[in-house]
Amino acid sequence: MRFTRSGGRTGAGPHEWFTGTVYIDGVRDPDDQSAVGCAHVRFSPGARTAWHHHPKGQTLYVTDGIGYVATRGGEVREIRPGDVVYIEPGEEHWHGAAPDRFMAHVAIQEADEHGQVVTWLEHVPDGDYQRR
Repeated sequence: MRFTRSGGRTGAGPHEWFTGTVYIDGVRDPDDQSAVGCAHVRFSPGARTAWHHHPKGQTLYVTDGIGYVATRGGEVREIRPGDVVYIEPGEEHWHGAAPDRFMAHVAIQEADEHGQVVTWLEHVPDGDYQRR
């Protein structure tokens, strides 16, 4: 068993990866014992990820608020606390908060054989975000 005492710092989500204000609390990074990475991510109203994809897929567990998730060319779907979203490996997608609500989720993804967990793409235009 490995026990890690709470004490990490909340980090601001990088502007290259997000539109709006986002905060990230790392839970674990992939290492030599496990390829799983996990973070608790908090989005302010209207904040969202850029388009991105994961080589081994991603699972989102919504913990608070109301948000959206969409795949490239797919519909924008509302997500709420307790919802679990699985995004297939390589599937381009984005997720974030509704325009007038905060949203938080736990993001879980697995690193590939090169240690890669995500490939970031372009920012989601307002038109794609508002498409509901």
